[in-house]
Amino acid sequence: MLTDIKKLKFYDTIIGTLGNTPLVKLNKITRGFKGHYFVKVESFNPGGSVKDRIGLDIVEEAEREGRLRPGGTIVEATSGNTGLGLAIVAAIKGYKCIFTMPDKMSIEKIRLLKAFGAEVIVTPTAVPHDSPESYTEVAKRIVRETPNSILANQYFNPKNPESHYKTTGPEIWEQTGGQIDYFICGVGTGGTISGAGKFLKEKNPNVKVIGIDPKGSILREYFYTKKYSHVLKTYKVEGIGQDWLPATLNFDVIDDMIEATDKESFLMARRLTREEGIFVGGSAGTAMAGALKCADRMKDNDIMVILLPDTGERYLSKVFNDDWMRENGFLIPDRITVKYVLQSKSKNVPQLVAIDPTTTVRKALDLMKENDIAQLPVLDKGKPVGTVDDNDLMSAVLDDHTKFDSPVKEMMKPGFSVIGSASPIEHAIDYLKRRDSAVLIEEDHKIIGILTRYDVIEYMAR
Repeated sequence: MLTDIKKLKFYDTIIGTLGNTPLVKLNKITRGFKGHYFVKVESFNPGGSVKDRIGLDIVEEAEREGRLRPGGTIVEATSGNTGLGLAIVAAIKGYKCIFTMPDKMSIEKIRLLKAFGAEVIVTPTAVPHDSPESYTEVAKRIVRETPNSILANQYFNPKNPESHYKTTGPEIWEQTGGQIDYFICGVGTGGTISGAGKFLKEKNPNVKVIGIDPKGSILREYFYTKKYSHVLKTYKVEGIGQDWLPATLNFDVIDDMIEATDKESFLMARRLTREEGIFVGGSAGTAMAGALKCADRMKDNDIMVILLPDTGERYLSKVFNDDWMRENGFLIPDRITVKYVLQSKSKNVPQLVAIDPTTTVRKALDLMKENDIAQLPVLDKGKPVGTVDDNDLMSAVLDDHTKFDSPVKEMMKPGFSVIGSASPIEHAIDYLKRRDSAVLIEEDHKIIGILTRYDVIEYMAR
């Protein structure tokens, strides 16, 4: 039997799967709100994000103009997703890639880029945009120093919004049958909202285009005042927001800008995943949180489309990591227990370091130095029998150096108070205010941790 290749349904390369991402109805998160809510799920792109759409256009334009030749290098300052879109094109076309990224980005993004053969250079987040250390300026320097290289330049490249004008906007219009009333989109480079928003407004000037900005970014402030504070503010959501104005952002197509906090963003990303089964990253949570803030504008038959830019798989170490969420104050229960505060302690500090009564003074002092602590509970068969602190131990050995090898039971003081892990933090604070410098936490008749005054104050400060 002769094979007829023409009968096969396939794409010549993975690039053929770009775009035509699905529109999915929300059912739980928007329950009780007027109108109909749909999300444009961009994680269906081959690289898992909306940024895949711009990579091919940017590279092919550079090829047509002769700026990028065979064996060349693609350089870009990226939060990760644009880099991945470029890396896919580079893999197919045989180019090298060098990407610069701020250090707040997830480790998953760095590993993804390296998996495609890219070189990744991590730069400080908390520096001004025009600092020589910023990821944008480092990328420019690399291009100056690298022959046959281009800067993809997503923040200034007109191909960025043009790609969304050609694809994202028309897809949304076709998928809604031209019935869209609100388009909601997070704003980073501004390419997505500017390109798609322009197309939708050309089709129907009554479509409301609303940008969502993370708290700490200057874009919403500039939208309303045409000026912004130059005080550098940091935020943890990735890929959106700015401390400067990208040339690819066209405010003229935006009707309103709404702000969402890191906490709102991350908790909403988790809700989308757990309630709607749509696995998304933090910036998708930002867009969805902002969408609900303008849901009161919707009428019964209005249609809102929210663009969800990427997948949650590249945020497993952050947004979907309970420890990271607790440490950063984002996963806060209605009732704060001592166990919650214990779990929120820095991972550099063990939840419990204890000794038994026969431990030598020398060993106790070594443990204190190793863990940078000033006191140790003494447990006998798991039960608290006393405590020692560094001042008492050091005074003892200064008086008599033979005390180094004495057991700590000879100089321990009464033990710390013990409270249950489910107790409210206020109970621990009461003990710490009265006399104790620390309290022991008990769960199922076992001591599981220690909270010092410093631990509680550090938690309150966060």
